Amino acid sequence: MDEKIITSVLYNSQCPVCSAEIGHYARYAGEAGLPIRFDDLNIDAWGQWGLDFDKAARRLYVVHDGVLSSGVPAFLVLWAQMPRYRLLGKILGLPGIRQLASAAYDYIFAPAIYRSHVRRLRKSSAGSAN
Repeated sequence: MDEKIITSVLYNSQCPVCSAEIGHYARYAGEAGLPIRFDDLNIDAWGQWGLDFDKAARRLYVVHDGVLSSGVPAFLVLWAQMPRYRLLGKILGLPGIRQLASAAYDYIFAPAIYRSHVRRLRKSSAGSAN
């Protein structure tokens, strides 16, 4: 692994929401020369992360300085590495706001995005079976 990389992001490129958001972060990180690596779980990266595919597809995962985080804490770690997003991370990390954001992500947004991903996979496999 590149010694310069201290932050890695695991994301699902087959999810339109995930792909758009992480694609934006990846472009920004690349343009700014930030030491962040973006791993697509669909090209077998999830195995290197010690996660099974289904678990990896359910939420955002970030490793920073060897520490794995997921969900809103992962976003906070990622945004802390990106000057443009540090203020957003600080605001979202405030007591009360962090708990509300985590609850919304854990119980509303991540499950809804995951269900949509599973439906796309089912449609895709049903279409290829015909």
